[in-house]
Amino acid sequence: MKTDVLIIGSGIAGLSTGIKLAMLRPELKIDVLTKVNERESNTSYAQGGVAAVWDHGTDNYEKHVEDTLDAGAGLCDEHIVRIVVEEGPERVEEIIEWGTRFDLDQFQKYDLGREGGHSENRILHYKDLTGWEIQRALSAKAATLDNLVVHEHYFALDLLTQHHLGHIVTRLTENIECYGAYVLNKENWEISTILARTTVLCAGGNGQIYRSTTNPVIATGDGIAMAYRAKVHLENMEFVQFHPTALYSPGIEKQAFLVSEAVRGFGAILKRPDGSEFMHDYDPRGSLAPRDIVARAIDNEMKLTGAEYMCLDCRELDEEKFRAHFPTIYDKCIETGIDPMKDLIPITPACHYMCGGIKVDEFGRSSVNRLYAAGECTSTGLHGANRLASNSLLEALVFGHRIAHAIATNIDNEPLQEDIPQWERTGTMEPKEQVLITQSVKELKEVMSSYVGIVRSDKRLRRAKDRLVLLHDETEELYRHSLVSPQLCELRNLITVGFLVTKAANLRKESRGLHFTTDYPERAGFVQYSVL
Repeated sequence: MKTDVLIIGSGIAGLSTGIKLAMLRPELKIDVLTKVNERESNTSYAQGGVAAVWDHGTDNYEKHVEDTLDAGAGLCDEHIVRIVVEEGPERVEEIIEWGTRFDLDQFQKYDLGREGGHSENRILHYKDLTGWEIQRALSAKAATLDNLVVHEHYFALDLLTQHHLGHIVTRLTENIECYGAYVLNKENWEISTILARTTVLCAGGNGQIYRSTTNPVIATGDGIAMAYRAKVHLENMEFVQFHPTALYSPGIEKQAFLVSEAVRGFGAILKRPDGSEFMHDYDPRGSLAPRDIVARAIDNEMKLTGAEYMCLDCRELDEEKFRAHFPTIYDKCIETGIDPMKDLIPITPACHYMCGGIKVDEFGRSSVNRLYAAGECTSTGLHGANRLASNSLLEALVFGHRIAHAIATNIDNEPLQEDIPQWERTGTMEPKEQVLITQSVKELKEVMSSYVGIVRSDKRLRRAKDRLVLLHDETEELYRHSLVSPQLCELRNLITVGFLVTKAANLRKESRGLHFTTDYPERAGFVQYSVL
Protein backbone atom coordinates (compact mmCIF):
# COMPACT_ATOMS: atom_id res chain seq x y z
CA MET A 1 0.00 0.00 0.00
CA LYS A 2 1.28 3.44 -0.91
CA THR A 3 0.07 6.81 0.28
CA ASP A 4 1.22 10.40 0.44
CA VAL A 5 0.48 10.89 4.14
CA LEU A 6 -0.02 8.19 6.76
CA ILE A 7 -1.66 9.35 10.00
CA ILE A 8 -1.65 6.87 12.89
CA GLY A 9 -4.53 7.70 15.23
CA SER A 10 -8.04 9.09 14.68
CA GLY A 11 -8.55 11.29 17.73
CA ILE A 12 -8.67 15.09 17.64
CA ALA A 13 -4.97 15.36 16.69
CA GLY A 14 -5.09 12.84 13.86
CA LEU A 15 -8.41 13.90 12.34
CA SER A 16 -7.79 17.66 12.60
CA THR A 17 -4.40 17.19 10.90
CA GLY A 18 -5.92 15.04 8.16
CA ILE A 19 -8.90 17.31 7.56
CA LYS A 20 -6.82 20.46 7.32
CA LEU A 21 -4.25 18.83 5.02
CA ALA A 22 -6.96 17.31 2.81
CA MET A 23 -8.44 20.78 2.37
CA LEU A 24 -5.07 22.41 1.71
CA ARG A 25 -3.91 19.79 -0.82
CA PRO A 26 -6.92 17.99 -2.38
CA GLU A 27 -4.64 16.04 -4.73
CA LEU A 28 -2.83 14.26 -1.89
CA LYS A 29 -3.83 10.77 -0.74
CA ILE A 30 -4.23 10.77 3.05
CA ASP A 31 -4.82 7.59 5.04
CA VAL A 32 -5.73 7.57 8.73
CA LEU A 33 -5.39 4.37 10.77
CA THR A 34 -7.18 3.49 13.99
CA LYS A 35 -6.78 0.18 15.80
CA VAL A 36 -10.46 0.05 16.79
CA ASN A 37 -13.27 2.19 15.38
CA GLU A 38 -12.93 5.79 14.31
CA ARG A 39 -14.66 7.37 17.30
CA GLU A 40 -12.91 5.35 20.03
CA SER A 41 -10.08 7.53 21.31
CA ASN A 42 -8.95 9.43 24.39
CA THR A 43 -10.59 12.47 22.79
CA SER A 44 -14.03 10.90 23.12
CA TYR A 45 -13.64 10.61 26.90
CA ALA A 46 -12.62 14.24 27.52
CA GLN A 47 -15.41 15.58 29.69
CA GLY A 48 -14.31 19.06 30.70
CA GLY A 49 -13.82 21.05 27.52
CA VAL A 50 -11.39 23.11 25.51
CA ALA A 51 -9.69 26.15 27.06
CA ALA A 52 -9.57 29.31 24.93
CA VAL A 53 -9.69 33.05 25.56
CA TRP A 54 -13.20 33.88 24.42
CA ASP A 55 -14.56 36.74 26.55
CA HIS A 56 -12.02 39.51 26.03
CA GLY A 57 -13.94 41.73 28.45
CA THR A 58 -12.77 39.68 31.44
CA ASP A 59 -10.04 37.47 29.99
CA ASN A 60 -6.93 37.91 27.83
CA TYR A 61 -4.03 35.95 26.37
CA GLU A 62 -1.61 37.00 29.12
CA LYS A 63 -3.83 35.49 31.81
CA HIS A 64 -4.08 32.19 29.95
CA VAL A 65 -0.32 32.18 29.34
CA GLU A 66 0.41 32.86 33.02
CA ASP A 67 -1.99 30.16 34.19
CA THR A 68 -0.32 27.65 31.85
CA LEU A 69 3.20 28.62 32.92
CA ASP A 70 2.24 28.44 36.59
CA ALA A 71 0.77 24.95 36.22
CA GLY A 72 3.82 23.78 34.23
CA ALA A 73 6.16 24.40 37.20
CA GLY A 74 8.94 26.09 35.24
CA LEU A 75 9.25 23.54 32.42
CA CYS A 76 6.91 25.08 29.84
CA ASP A 77 8.37 26.58 26.67
CA GLU A 78 6.87 30.08 26.79
CA HIS A 79 7.18 30.48 23.01
CA ILE A 80 5.03 27.37 22.48
CA VAL A 81 2.59 28.43 25.19
CA ARG A 82 2.01 31.75 23.42
CA ILE A 83 1.55 30.03 20.05
CA VAL A 84 -1.13 27.70 21.44
CA VAL A 85 -2.92 30.35 23.49
CA GLU A 86 -2.94 32.98 20.74
CA GLU A 87 -3.73 30.68 17.79
CA GLY A 88 -6.14 28.50 19.75
CA PRO A 89 -9.35 30.56 19.51
CA GLU A 90 -9.17 30.60 15.69
CA ARG A 91 -8.77 26.82 15.64
CA VAL A 92 -11.80 26.46 17.92
CA GLU A 93 -13.81 28.70 15.60
CA GLU A 94 -12.92 26.34 12.75
CA ILE A 95 -14.29 23.25 14.48
CA ILE A 96 -17.45 25.22 15.30
CA GLU A 97 -17.76 25.91 11.57
CA TRP A 98 -17.29 22.16 10.99
CA GLY A 99 -20.30 21.46 13.22
CA THR A 100 -19.02 21.23 16.81
CA ARG A 101 -21.58 22.37 19.38
CA PHE A 102 -20.77 24.10 22.68
CA ASP A 103 -23.25 24.99 25.44
CA LEU A 104 -24.86 28.43 25.47
CA ASP A 105 -26.17 30.44 28.44
CA GLN A 106 -29.57 32.14 28.71
CA PHE A 107 -28.23 35.06 26.67
CA GLN A 108 -27.16 32.72 23.82
CA LYS A 109 -23.50 33.35 24.56
CA TYR A 110 -21.06 30.53 25.18
CA ASP A 111 -21.37 29.18 28.72
CA LEU A 112 -17.73 29.34 29.78
CA GLY A 113 -16.66 27.02 32.58
CA ARG A 114 -13.71 27.20 34.93
CA GLU A 115 -11.38 24.47 36.12
CA GLY A 116 -8.47 24.15 38.54
CA GLY A 117 -5.53 26.42 37.78
CA HIS A 118 -7.53 28.84 35.58
CA SER A 119 -7.91 32.42 36.76
CA GLU A 120 -10.96 33.07 34.55
CA ASN A 121 -13.92 31.24 33.04
CA ARG A 122 -12.65 30.16 29.61
CA ILE A 123 -13.64 26.50 29.13
CA LEU A 124 -15.97 25.87 26.20
CA HIS A 125 -17.90 22.66 26.78
CA TYR A 126 -20.77 20.53 25.59
CA LYS A 127 -22.39 19.31 28.80
CA ASP A 128 -19.88 16.77 30.18
CA LEU A 129 -19.34 15.17 26.76
CA THR A 130 -17.11 17.74 25.08
CA GLY A 131 -14.60 15.29 23.68
CA TRP A 132 -17.34 13.04 22.34
CA GLU A 133 -18.94 16.03 20.60
CA ILE A 134 -15.67 17.19 19.01
CA GLN A 135 -14.93 13.63 17.87
CA ARG A 136 -18.42 13.39 16.32
CA ALA A 137 -18.01 16.64 14.41
CA LEU A 138 -14.51 15.82 13.15
CA SER A 139 -15.57 12.35 12.00
CA ALA A 140 -18.50 13.84 10.11
CA LYS A 141 -16.26 16.46 8.48
CA ALA A 142 -13.65 13.84 7.52
CA ALA A 143 -16.34 11.79 5.79
CA THR A 144 -16.98 14.67 3.36
CA LEU A 145 -13.39 14.69 2.03
CA ASP A 146 -12.72 12.32 -0.88
CA ASN A 147 -8.94 12.28 -0.46
CA LEU A 148 -9.08 11.39 3.25
CA VAL A 149 -9.80 7.76 4.18
CA VAL A 150 -10.08 6.39 7.73
CA HIS A 151 -9.16 2.70 8.03
CA GLU A 152 -10.64 1.02 11.11
CA HIS A 153 -9.15 -2.01 12.91
CA TYR A 154 -5.58 -1.46 11.68
CA PHE A 155 -2.87 -1.89 14.31
CA ALA A 156 0.44 -0.10 13.62
CA LEU A 157 3.33 -2.41 14.56
CA ASP A 158 6.50 -0.45 13.81
CA LEU A 159 7.73 2.64 11.99
CA LEU A 160 9.91 2.06 8.93
CA THR A 161 13.40 3.64 8.90
CA GLN A 162 16.84 2.94 7.44
CA HIS A 163 17.00 0.08 9.96
CA HIS A 164 14.68 -1.86 7.66
CA LEU A 165 17.09 -1.32 4.78
CA GLY A 166 19.84 -3.10 6.70
CA HIS A 167 21.57 -0.06 8.19
CA ILE A 168 22.63 0.27 11.83
CA VAL A 169 20.51 3.02 13.38
CA THR A 170 21.14 4.42 16.90
CA ARG A 171 19.92 7.50 18.75
CA LEU A 172 23.11 9.25 17.62
CA THR A 173 22.53 8.46 13.94
CA GLU A 174 22.05 11.61 11.89
CA ASN A 175 19.27 12.09 9.34
CA ILE A 176 17.12 9.12 10.31
CA GLU A 177 14.09 9.02 8.02
CA CYS A 178 10.62 7.51 8.39
CA TYR A 179 9.17 5.71 5.35
CA GLY A 180 5.80 4.56 6.73
CA ALA A 181 4.84 1.62 8.94
CA TYR A 182 4.20 -2.09 9.21
CA VAL A 183 0.49 -2.52 9.96
CA LEU A 184 -1.64 -5.48 11.10
CA ASN A 185 -5.16 -5.75 9.67
CA LYS A 186 -7.12 -7.05 12.70
CA GLU A 187 -9.93 -8.41 10.52
CA ASN A 188 -7.88 -10.77 8.31
CA TRP A 189 -4.59 -10.84 10.35
CA GLU A 190 -2.52 -9.83 7.33
CA ILE A 191 0.51 -7.58 7.88
CA SER A 192 0.91 -4.83 5.31
CA THR A 193 3.82 -2.56 4.50
CA ILE A 194 2.40 0.94 4.13
CA LEU A 195 4.83 3.25 2.34
CA ALA A 196 4.28 6.95 2.95
CA ARG A 197 6.04 10.11 1.89
CA THR A 198 5.25 11.57 5.32
CA THR A 199 3.99 9.95 8.55
CA VAL A 200 2.17 11.60 11.46
CA LEU A 201 1.97 9.87 14.86
CA CYS A 202 -1.20 10.77 16.77
CA ALA A 203 -1.51 7.52 18.70
CA GLY A 204 -2.72 8.92 22.03
CA GLY A 205 -1.96 8.11 25.63
CA ASN A 206 -0.52 5.43 27.88
CA GLY A 207 -2.93 5.21 30.81
CA GLN A 208 -3.18 1.43 30.78
CA ILE A 209 0.27 1.14 32.36
CA TYR A 210 -1.53 1.83 35.67
CA ARG A 211 -4.10 -0.17 37.59
CA SER A 212 -6.57 2.73 37.73
CA THR A 213 -6.90 5.04 34.74
CA THR A 214 -9.55 7.21 33.12
CA ASN A 215 -8.13 6.26 29.71
CA PRO A 216 -9.91 3.69 27.50
CA VAL A 217 -8.44 0.20 27.07
CA ILE A 218 -6.83 1.25 23.78
CA ALA A 219 -4.45 3.70 25.55
CA THR A 220 -1.46 1.35 25.52
CA GLY A 221 1.36 3.70 24.55
CA ASP A 222 1.71 2.38 21.00
CA GLY A 223 2.89 5.68 19.50
CA ILE A 224 5.58 6.41 22.08
CA ALA A 225 6.82 2.80 22.06
CA MET A 226 7.05 2.73 18.24
CA ALA A 227 8.86 6.06 18.27
CA TYR A 228 11.32 4.82 20.90
CA ARG A 229 12.12 1.70 18.85
CA ALA A 230 12.66 3.96 15.81
CA LYS A 231 15.21 6.01 17.83
CA VAL A 232 13.02 9.14 17.99
CA HIS A 233 13.95 11.53 20.81
CA LEU A 234 11.58 11.60 23.80
CA GLU A 235 11.50 13.85 26.83
CA ASN A 236 9.83 14.38 30.24
CA MET A 237 8.27 10.91 30.41
CA GLU A 238 8.19 11.06 34.21
CA PHE A 239 5.36 13.61 34.22
CA VAL A 240 2.24 11.45 34.44
CA GLN A 241 -0.87 13.38 35.38
CA PHE A 242 -3.22 11.65 37.80
CA HIS A 243 -6.72 13.05 37.70
CA PRO A 244 -7.68 13.74 41.33
CA THR A 245 -11.33 12.75 41.00
CA ALA A 246 -12.13 9.40 39.43
CA LEU A 247 -15.23 7.72 40.83
CA TYR A 248 -14.12 5.28 43.53
CA SER A 249 -14.76 1.65 42.60
CA PRO A 250 -13.53 -1.10 44.95
CA GLY A 251 -13.19 -3.54 42.05
CA ILE A 252 -10.45 -3.35 39.40
CA GLU A 253 -11.83 -1.79 36.23
CA LYS A 254 -9.93 -1.32 33.00
CA GLN A 255 -11.24 2.24 32.78
CA ALA A 256 -12.12 4.40 35.78
CA PHE A 257 -15.06 6.77 35.44
CA LEU A 258 -13.93 10.39 35.40
CA VAL A 259 -15.66 13.01 37.53
CA SER A 260 -14.64 16.10 35.59
CA GLU A 261 -12.60 18.89 37.13
CA ALA A 262 -15.36 21.15 35.83
CA VAL A 263 -17.50 19.87 38.71
CA ARG A 264 -15.12 21.60 41.13
CA GLY A 265 -15.13 24.64 38.85
CA PHE A 266 -18.92 24.56 39.20
CA GLY A 267 -18.58 24.80 42.99
CA ALA A 268 -18.10 21.26 44.36
CA ILE A 269 -15.80 20.96 47.40
CA LEU A 270 -13.30 18.23 48.22
CA LYS A 271 -13.88 16.74 51.68
CA ARG A 272 -12.88 13.84 53.87
CA PRO A 273 -15.43 11.06 54.32
CA ASP A 274 -16.42 12.66 57.64
CA GLY A 275 -17.45 15.83 55.78
CA SER A 276 -14.51 18.06 56.77
CA GLU A 277 -12.64 20.12 54.16
CA PHE A 278 -8.91 19.61 53.69
CA MET A 279 -7.64 21.31 50.52
CA HIS A 280 -6.94 24.67 52.19
CA ASP A 281 -4.37 22.81 54.32
CA TYR A 282 -2.40 22.29 51.09
CA ASP A 283 -3.08 25.30 48.86
CA PRO A 284 -4.85 28.68 49.27
CA ARG A 285 -6.86 27.97 46.11
CA GLY A 286 -8.54 25.08 47.89
CA SER A 287 -10.47 22.72 45.62
CA LEU A 288 -9.49 24.79 42.57
CA ALA A 289 -5.76 24.20 42.94
CA PRO A 290 -3.97 22.60 39.95
CA ARG A 291 -4.31 18.85 39.50
CA ASP A 292 -0.86 17.84 40.71
CA ILE A 293 -1.41 19.56 44.06
CA VAL A 294 -4.93 18.18 44.45
CA ALA A 295 -3.93 14.62 43.52
CA ARG A 296 -1.04 14.59 46.02
CA ALA A 297 -3.28 16.09 48.72
CA ILE A 298 -5.90 13.38 48.21
CA ASP A 299 -3.21 10.68 48.16
CA ASN A 300 -1.72 12.04 51.40
CA GLU A 301 -5.12 12.28 53.13
CA MET A 302 -5.90 8.68 52.20
CA LYS A 303 -2.58 7.55 53.68
CA LEU A 304 -2.98 9.68 56.83
CA THR A 305 -6.52 8.53 57.57
CA GLY A 306 -6.33 5.00 56.19
CA ALA A 307 -9.34 5.74 54.01
CA GLU A 308 -9.74 4.16 50.57
CA TYR A 309 -11.17 7.36 49.10
CA MET A 310 -11.87 11.04 49.66
CA CYS A 311 -15.13 12.76 48.67
CA LEU A 312 -16.59 15.44 46.44
CA ASP A 313 -19.44 17.44 47.94
CA CYS A 314 -22.03 18.67 45.42
CA ARG A 315 -24.93 18.85 47.86
CA GLU A 316 -25.08 22.66 47.97
CA LEU A 317 -25.17 23.03 44.19
CA ASP A 318 -28.27 23.84 42.16
CA GLU A 319 -29.69 20.45 41.16
CA GLU A 320 -31.30 21.57 37.91
CA LYS A 321 -28.14 23.29 36.70
CA PHE A 322 -25.93 20.41 37.86
CA ARG A 323 -27.99 17.86 35.96
CA ALA A 324 -27.97 20.09 32.86
CA HIS A 325 -24.19 20.59 32.95
CA PHE A 326 -23.18 17.07 34.01
CA PRO A 327 -25.82 14.60 32.84
CA THR A 328 -23.37 11.74 32.29
CA ILE A 329 -21.77 12.16 35.71
CA TYR A 330 -25.17 12.46 37.40
CA ASP A 331 -26.51 9.34 35.69
CA LYS A 332 -23.35 7.33 36.52
CA CYS A 333 -23.60 8.29 40.19
CA ILE A 334 -27.28 7.31 40.34
CA GLU A 335 -26.44 4.04 38.58
CA THR A 336 -23.91 3.20 41.30
CA GLY A 337 -26.31 4.09 44.14
CA ILE A 338 -25.04 7.62 44.84
CA ASP A 339 -27.32 10.67 44.72
CA PRO A 340 -24.87 13.56 44.23
CA MET A 341 -27.47 16.01 45.52
CA LYS A 342 -27.75 14.11 48.83
CA ASP A 343 -24.58 12.03 49.15
CA LEU A 344 -20.85 12.69 49.09
CA ILE A 345 -19.29 11.28 45.90
CA PRO A 346 -16.39 8.93 46.73
CA ILE A 347 -13.34 9.68 44.56
CA THR A 348 -9.71 8.58 44.17
CA PRO A 349 -6.89 9.73 41.85
CA ALA A 350 -6.43 7.81 38.58
CA CYS A 351 -3.86 8.03 35.79
CA HIS A 352 -5.22 10.53 33.29
CA TYR A 353 -2.70 12.16 30.95
CA MET A 354 0.93 11.91 29.82
CA CYS A 355 2.65 15.30 29.71
CA GLY A 356 5.89 14.02 28.16
CA GLY A 357 6.48 12.03 25.01
CA ILE A 358 7.88 12.50 21.51
CA LYS A 359 9.86 15.75 21.45
CA VAL A 360 8.59 17.98 18.63
CA ASP A 361 9.22 21.53 17.45
CA GLU A 362 6.65 24.28 16.87
CA PHE A 363 5.53 22.59 13.62
CA GLY A 364 5.18 19.12 15.14
CA ARG A 365 8.43 17.81 13.60
CA SER A 366 10.17 15.02 15.50
CA SER A 367 13.91 14.29 15.53
CA VAL A 368 13.35 11.82 12.66
CA ASN A 369 12.90 13.31 9.19
CA ARG A 370 9.49 12.89 7.55
CA LEU A 371 7.93 12.01 10.91
CA TYR A 372 5.58 14.43 12.66
CA ALA A 373 3.61 13.90 15.87
CA ALA A 374 0.70 15.56 17.64
CA GLY A 375 -1.55 15.01 20.63
CA GLU A 376 -0.91 13.19 23.87
CA CYS A 377 2.01 11.13 22.54
CA THR A 378 4.08 14.33 22.19
CA SER A 379 6.05 16.74 24.32
CA THR A 380 5.53 20.12 22.65
CA GLY A 381 6.63 22.36 25.52
CA LEU A 382 3.07 23.47 26.31
CA HIS A 383 2.44 21.39 29.44
CA GLY A 384 5.85 21.36 31.07
CA ALA A 385 5.75 19.44 34.34
CA ASN A 386 1.95 19.56 34.66
CA ARG A 387 -0.86 20.10 32.14
CA LEU A 388 -3.31 22.91 32.82
CA ALA A 389 -6.86 21.56 32.60
CA SER A 390 -8.48 21.59 29.13
CA ASN A 391 -5.32 22.74 27.34
CA SER A 392 -4.79 19.37 25.61
CA LEU A 393 -7.65 19.60 23.09
CA LEU A 394 -6.50 23.11 22.21
CA GLU A 395 -2.92 21.90 21.73
CA ALA A 396 -4.05 19.12 19.39
CA LEU A 397 -6.00 21.56 17.20
CA VAL A 398 -3.16 24.09 17.00
CA PHE A 399 -0.49 21.51 16.19
CA GLY A 400 -2.77 19.68 13.76
CA HIS A 401 -3.12 22.94 11.83
CA ARG A 402 0.62 23.64 11.93
CA ILE A 403 1.59 20.12 10.89
CA ALA A 404 -0.84 20.22 7.97
CA HIS A 405 0.68 23.46 6.68
CA ALA A 406 4.24 22.16 7.16
CA ILE A 407 3.47 18.96 5.24
CA ALA A 408 1.64 20.84 2.48
CA THR A 409 4.74 22.97 1.98
CA ASN A 410 7.40 20.23 2.15
CA ILE A 411 5.92 16.96 0.90
CA ASP A 412 6.75 17.55 -2.77
CA ASN A 413 10.42 17.04 -1.87
CA GLU A 414 9.79 13.69 -0.14
CA PRO A 415 9.65 10.66 -2.49
CA LEU A 416 8.45 7.19 -1.53
CA GLN A 417 11.10 4.70 -0.38
CA GLU A 418 10.21 1.67 -2.48
CA ASP A 419 12.61 -1.11 -1.38
CA ILE A 420 11.35 -1.84 2.15
CA PRO A 421 11.13 -5.63 2.76
CA GLN A 422 7.92 -7.35 3.83
CA TRP A 423 7.34 -8.32 7.46
CA GLU A 424 9.26 -11.48 8.39
CA ARG A 425 7.05 -14.20 9.92
CA THR A 426 9.23 -17.29 9.65
CA GLY A 427 10.06 -19.14 12.86
CA THR A 428 6.96 -17.94 14.68
CA MET A 429 3.87 -19.77 15.87
CA GLU A 430 0.51 -18.90 17.36
CA PRO A 431 0.90 -18.35 21.13
CA LYS A 432 -0.79 -21.15 23.10
CA GLU A 433 -0.58 -19.48 26.49
CA GLN A 434 -2.72 -16.32 26.43
CA VAL A 435 -2.49 -16.29 30.23
CA LEU A 436 1.19 -15.29 29.90
CA ILE A 437 0.09 -12.03 28.26
CA THR A 438 -2.81 -11.21 30.58
CA GLN A 439 -0.80 -11.98 33.71
CA SER A 440 2.13 -9.86 32.54
CA VAL A 441 -0.24 -6.92 31.98
CA LYS A 442 -1.52 -7.32 35.56
CA GLU A 443 2.03 -7.45 36.91
CA LEU A 444 3.01 -4.33 34.99
CA LYS A 445 0.02 -2.38 36.34
CA GLU A 446 0.78 -3.44 39.91
CA VAL A 447 4.46 -2.49 39.61
CA MET A 448 3.73 0.93 38.12
CA SER A 449 0.90 1.72 40.55
CA SER A 450 2.85 0.65 43.63
CA TYR A 451 6.27 2.10 42.80
CA VAL A 452 5.92 4.80 40.11
CA GLY A 453 2.68 6.47 41.16
CA ILE A 454 1.84 9.88 42.60
CA VAL A 455 4.62 9.69 45.22
CA ARG A 456 7.96 8.06 44.35
CA SER A 457 11.34 7.30 45.92
CA ASP A 458 14.69 6.00 44.70
CA LYS A 459 14.08 2.65 46.40
CA ARG A 460 10.64 2.26 44.78
CA LEU A 461 11.99 3.21 41.36
CA ARG A 462 14.87 0.73 41.61
CA ARG A 463 12.44 -2.03 42.50
CA ALA A 464 10.18 -1.05 39.59
CA LYS A 465 13.11 -1.08 37.17
CA ASP A 466 14.22 -4.55 38.30
CA ARG A 467 10.68 -5.96 37.88
CA LEU A 468 10.23 -4.28 34.49
CA VAL A 469 13.51 -5.70 33.16
CA LEU A 470 12.25 -9.20 33.99
CA LEU A 471 8.90 -8.55 32.32
CA HIS A 472 10.67 -7.10 29.29
CA ASP A 473 12.95 -10.11 28.87
CA GLU A 474 10.08 -12.59 29.22
CA THR A 475 7.91 -10.68 26.76
CA GLU A 476 10.67 -10.31 24.16
CA GLU A 477 11.27 -14.05 24.30
CA LEU A 478 7.56 -14.65 23.71
CA TYR A 479 7.50 -12.05 20.92
CA ARG A 480 10.42 -13.62 19.05
CA HIS A 481 8.70 -17.00 18.80
CA SER A 482 5.05 -15.99 18.42
CA LEU A 483 2.87 -14.76 15.61
CA VAL A 484 2.05 -11.10 16.01
CA SER A 485 -1.18 -10.28 17.85
CA PRO A 486 -2.53 -6.94 19.07
CA GLN A 487 -2.53 -8.23 22.66
CA LEU A 488 1.14 -9.22 22.55
CA CYS A 489 2.14 -5.97 20.84
CA GLU A 490 0.19 -3.90 23.36
CA LEU A 491 1.90 -5.70 26.23
CA ARG A 492 5.27 -5.02 24.63
CA ASN A 493 4.38 -1.34 24.19
CA LEU A 494 3.07 -1.01 27.75
CA ILE A 495 6.28 -2.45 29.19
CA THR A 496 8.35 -0.09 27.04
CA VAL A 497 6.41 2.96 28.21
CA GLY A 498 6.46 1.80 31.84
CA PHE A 499 10.23 1.42 31.65
CA LEU A 500 10.61 4.88 30.08
CA VAL A 501 8.49 6.53 32.78
CA THR A 502 10.52 4.77 35.47
CA LYS A 503 13.87 5.63 33.89
CA ALA A 504 12.94 9.30 33.44
CA ALA A 505 11.64 9.50 37.03
CA ASN A 506 14.93 8.08 38.28
CA LEU A 507 16.87 10.72 36.34
CA ARG A 508 15.01 13.64 37.94
CA LYS A 509 16.63 14.37 41.29
CA GLU A 510 14.05 16.90 42.45
CA SER A 511 10.30 17.24 42.97
CA ARG A 512 8.60 19.28 40.27
CA GLY A 513 5.04 19.36 38.99
CA LEU A 514 3.68 15.85 38.60
CA HIS A 515 6.91 14.20 39.76
CA PHE A 516 7.22 14.04 43.54
CA THR A 517 9.94 12.00 45.22
CA THR A 518 10.46 11.64 48.96
CA ASP A 519 14.25 11.56 48.45
CA TYR A 520 14.31 15.01 46.81
CA PRO A 521 11.20 16.83 48.09
CA GLU A 522 12.36 20.30 46.97
CA ARG A 523 12.50 21.76 43.48
CA ALA A 524 16.03 22.11 42.07
CA GLY A 525 17.39 25.60 41.49
CA PHE A 526 17.88 24.91 37.79
CA VAL A 527 15.77 23.57 34.93
CA GLN A 528 16.57 20.10 33.65
CA TYR A 529 14.98 17.99 30.92
CA SER A 530 14.93 14.20 30.96
CA VAL A 531 15.72 13.39 27.33
CA LEU A 532 15.55 9.71 26.35
